[in-house]
Amino acid sequence: RNMKRNGSRNCLNRRNRFGSRERDWLREDVKRGCVYLYGADTTTATTSTTSTSSSSSSTSSDLHLVLCTVETPVSEICAGEGRESLYLQLHGDLVRRLEPTERPLQIVYDYLSRLGFEDPVRIQEEATNPDLGCMIRFYGEKPCQMDHLDRILLSGVYNVRKGKTQLHKWAERLVVLCGTCLIVSSVKDCQTGKMHILPLVGGKIEEVKRRQHSLAFSSAGAQAQTYHVSFETLAEYQRWQRQASKVVSQRISTVDLSCYSLEEVPEHLFYSQDITYLNLRHNFMQLERPGGLDTLYKFSQLKGLNLSHNKLGLFPVLLCEISTLTELNLSCNGFHDLPSQIGNLLNLQTLCLDGNFLNTLPEELGNLQQLSSLGISFNNFSYIPGVYEKLTMLDKVVMAGNYLEVLDLGVLSRMSHIKHVDLRMNHLKTLVFENLEGNKYITHMDVRDNQLTDLDLSSLCSLEQLHCERNQLRELTLSGFSLRTLYAGSNRLTAVNVYPVPHLLTSLELSRILSSLSLRKLMVGHNHVHNLPALAEHIPLEVLDLQHNVLTRLPDTLFSKALNLRYLNASANSLEFLPSACTGEESLSMLQLLYLTNNLLTDQCIPVLTGHPHLRILHLANNQLQTFPASKLNKLEQLEELNLSGNKLKTIPTTIANCKRLHTLVAHSNNISIFPEILQLPQIQFVDLSCNDLTEILIPEALPATLQDLDLTGNTNLVLEHKTLDMFSHITTLKIDQKPLPTTDSTVTSTFWSHGLAEMAGQRNKLCVSTLAMDNFAEGVGAVYGMFDGDRNEELPRLLQCTMADVLLEEIQQSTNDTVFMTSTFLVSHRKLGMAGQKLGSSALLCYIRPDTADPTGSFILTVANVGTCQAVLCRGGKPVPLSKVFSLEQDPEEAQRVKDQKAIITEDNKVNGVTCCTRMLGCTYLYPWILPKPHISSTSLTIQDELLILGNKTLWEHLSYTEAVNAVRHVQDPLAAAKKLCTLAQSYGCQDNVGAMVVYLNIGEEGCTCEMNGLTLPGPVGFPSTTTIKDAPKPTTPSSSSGIASEFSSEMSTSEVSSEVGSTASDEHNAGGLESGLVPRPERRCSLHPVPTSGVFQRQPSCATFSSNQSDNGLDSDDDQPVEGVITNGSKVEVEVDIHCCRGRDLENSPILKEHSSTPCPEEHPRGLCFGIRRQNSVNSGILMPLNKDKMELQKSPSTSCLYGKKLSNGSIVPLEDSLNLIEVATEAPKRKTGYFAAPTQLEPEDQFVVPRDLEEEVKEQMKQHQESRPQPESHEEDRTEPPEEFDTAL
Repeated sequence: RNMKRNGSRNCLNRRNRFGSRERDWLREDVKRGCVYLYGADTTTATTSTTSTSSSSSSTSSDLHLVLCTVETPVSEICAGEGRESLYLQLHGDLVRRLEPTERPLQIVYDYLSRLGFEDPVRIQEEATNPDLGCMIRFYGEKPCQMDHLDRILLSGVYNVRKGKTQLHKWAERLVVLCGTCLIVSSVKDCQTGKMHILPLVGGKIEEVKRRQHSLAFSSAGAQAQTYHVSFETLAEYQRWQRQASKVVSQRISTVDLSCYSLEEVPEHLFYSQDITYLNLRHNFMQLERPGGLDTLYKFSQLKGLNLSHNKLGLFPVLLCEISTLTELNLSCNGFHDLPSQIGNLLNLQTLCLDGNFLNTLPEELGNLQQLSSLGISFNNFSYIPGVYEKLTMLDKVVMAGNYLEVLDLGVLSRMSHIKHVDLRMNHLKTLVFENLEGNKYITHMDVRDNQLTDLDLSSLCSLEQLHCERNQLRELTLSGFSLRTLYAGSNRLTAVNVYPVPHLLTSLELSRILSSLSLRKLMVGHNHVHNLPALAEHIPLEVLDLQHNVLTRLPDTLFSKALNLRYLNASANSLEFLPSACTGEESLSMLQLLYLTNNLLTDQCIPVLTGHPHLRILHLANNQLQTFPASKLNKLEQLEELNLSGNKLKTIPTTIANCKRLHTLVAHSNNISIFPEILQLPQIQFVDLSCNDLTEILIPEALPATLQDLDLTGNTNLVLEHKTLDMFSHITTLKIDQKPLPTTDSTVTSTFWSHGLAEMAGQRNKLCVSTLAMDNFAEGVGAVYGMFDGDRNEELPRLLQCTMADVLLEEIQQSTNDTVFMTSTFLVSHRKLGMAGQKLGSSALLCYIRPDTADPTGSFILTVANVGTCQAVLCRGGKPVPLSKVFSLEQDPEEAQRVKDQKAIITEDNKVNGVTCCTRMLGCTYLYPWILPKPHISSTSLTIQDELLILGNKTLWEHLSYTEAVNAVRHVQDPLAAAKKLCTLAQSYGCQDNVGAMVVYLNIGEEGCTCEMNGLTLPGPVGFPSTTTIKDAPKPTTPSSSSGIASEFSSEMSTSEVSSEVGSTASDEHNAGGLESGLVPRPERRCSLHPVPTSGVFQRQPSCATFSSNQSDNGLDSDDDQPVEGVITNGSKVEVEVDIHCCRGRDLENSPILKEHSSTPCPEEHPRGLCFGIRRQNSVNSGILMPLNKDKMELQKSPSTSCLYGKKLSNGSIVPLEDSLNLIEVATEAPKRKTGYFAAPTQLEPEDQFVVPRDLEEEVKEQMKQHQESRPQPESHEEDRTEPPEEFDTAL
């Protein structure tokens, strides 16, 4: 067919393949596209995520694509396909019949645009992806799932016998099970004649033993009837038995037909005249149909009807004729007004109208004198309707999510029957009084998430509970006669006036507000309390939270007077000692949970702890403990959880074996050298001894079966035998450092960044937080770090952990705009979740570090994108810089307003439809359009002031402020210990959920450069400038100090493997002698911090050459008793590496470091030649040949060489500098042939030794000098500088 002709008249083509012609047709106009049409035989239950290509999908008989434009209506597609109508399914859920005028392709484009795609070309491309079927799908016929059909209606022709006796014969009859009744026709295959109705509610269903696959259906009552039905197959027998058993088990005639995509009520349902409750929620019910809403009045006993989420638009007036109704739910139907006939429902007791567009209520509603519950939340009301005064049976005003700006207490005073007022999430700004009379009726008031600045509720003398969180309150005035509970967190309060004293007050939540009342539960954390007043005798205090204050001491009589105290959290203060628990010999303390993390406690506080014999949880992390006396720990036999991390302990007392109930021991970041005797405890589950000085582990013959998690990372000297590892094999989670091979280059990580991460499950039995960490990303030119929090599911975080980096790698190849490729990464990852993302969701945070290509003199750009509640904070100059946005209803008013405008129901716990508090996340597609996957994106250029980056999930930032988190880890040198510390602090501050933290240490600046001519630069400790030469380089850190998880390390090729590869790629035509063939200068190696300006010349990563010699086992030459000085050995080979830089035009003679180490100055008469200075290194006992020249040559730097420690490429690898190898640094440039292949230096045979003893160094230098002088000087032409040589060999 002619594509252009079809496209011009908005016609369509049915294709079974998506070939080049179709793609060319699409490229001509972005308004063109295709719609994948599925057949009806593909049910929603068995349809998998279409992850195959279009060619493989087209082979399926139930799927084909239809080429069309955005103007093509459904009627035209149906005409071309020979179908009556098309159906739309979103997120594998409900299926809606499309109207003839609707345009399918425009629906897809609008859907993608709402998700976050902006580029029309990209929208067109995404619309052609078959994977989109898991989110939006079109059917030629209405699909039906078998189990859905069974729950709606079961029918068939079977042998039926009436009665319990065998007087009646078996006869074939039509049998239908629908609603609450069994329907049997009087004539075979007759559906219009007389039908026998058997009510099943309260009846019974039994198996007929004398006849195979037969059931006996009996009704309830004294005159019960029985029908025997014989089925042909076991499958049919089980289907009928399963569905009928649900009906007979009911005590009230209830029919649930929710979420079945129904447009009308099944015809046979009207035979069930005993139905009292009918649930039609989440359907597409129509008005004027044979079984539409206008026919529901036929149910004469109907009392409850649920029609929420049907998108009716207009109120079904005929519903007002069902006078028996007592409960009616019409939420989320798009009503703008109510008819006056609603006043006819005189028996109505519950009316739910939430999530509509109502702004007034008819006066006739006042006739419903039995109405006891009226819900009008999330509508468009700007005042409290006056009809409330007539509805005297109501005791609640539920108007959350409307548009009230003024709270008129006078209106509420006239409603003496109202006791509860819910005005959450309105626009309240002011309070209005009509008179000074008090309101003696209102007991509960909820004004959360408004804009109130002052709140005076002193006239509500019967007020018992007040919620006023997340306003802008400066002053709060209340009556204390009946006050029991007050929640006023997240405000700006400077004064709280309560008069008289609230003697009934049992709970007070004033987070971040100064208050020190004596209650049964006192929460005064996050204030500036300096001291607590003296306590009264026998105060009934049970819970006391004092964290994040400036307390230096606790009251001396705290434990002796507060005898009921069970919970005390005094973390993040400045406590130096603790009060005594008892005054006499016997302690009466009932304290069970004690949190004292992040104080100044010393060993002197330990004896006081023995006065609390009932302690179950004890946190003493991040104090100044040096010892824990064994005799004291022996008395804490009830301990279940002990946290001693971040101290200076050298041992854990052996008496810990007496704590038989201990299940958790956290003692990371200490100086422990001896493994504690905890593997004999019968209930031990979690042990964290990371970042210590352990050397060995003495384990018993059998480990406890309860042990689930053992963390030993960060113990650099720990050596585990194979026997020990075998015994640890049954542990669910074992974290140890993977010791890299001494010949691999994986021990040298990125110069500019290193990371550590920690994840703790808390009191939950599974970890729903996953992390992504790649220090070398995109061929080593950048890094990617991510965190994914699934809240209650672990599937999606793991999926994102495995796929998101690959998606990002694809997107950065298509666009260089950070907003574009980050947005596309999130949206494509959202699509790739497939069916798993339909019902499950996850917060996601992704941080991408890359070189600044726009500014060659710049360093790196950090791009952060996130959805949900995971956050990233950058430490710049010691100050926190938030880089992400929290997408939650509580912290983002704009997002909350967007969700409100789209008429989502926000429950009292601030969750969208009671599911999640997030407004943007990956997955949860069934909550579209309330929940979107479009991320917040921010980019910043990294500078020398940027010290570290912290990634954390929701629970971490709920318990730690940005400033506290940054200050806690700034001076911790190990990133793993830093991440552990953050998680420990969060748990000590009250976190009981999953918590995850990742700390990325940044070393951005000139000291991190790896392209210096005076030697390589290796990363130094955090907080100290990195060294500039190998001589001063620190010992390479172990992998545990950078990551903490063994699975994150990538093994690179060893030196011998590199040598083998280099030799195999060498060509025989390049075997000329190194010194005789001439030294050809090569471009200098640059790091990502100093990229070479682009000149169009390709440069590869330097190669290394390894020369072997015959050595004895001890590393000595076979002819010598002592090792040859100046020869580098590793036991079996002599490895020589030469780094030959092309340094034209670079003035290095003025470099002070170079002058210090140079022994042979470069002759001035040869400015273009190369000179080598041999620099001695005491640390590695080696010599390094350093090139010296003056002219500068600017060549383009390949992305593969932007990082010194990048991944090995096909033309060679950079071998890491390690003490165990004692390598001389080399990097020779392999030439590029005209054919496109690399020519690497040839590998010499073992007998061709290249030994440079110390006494021959001068001779070698002289020969090299002579070689340089004998070289003919080429003419200095401009083209010589830009055109690289075609072939050249290495120098050695």
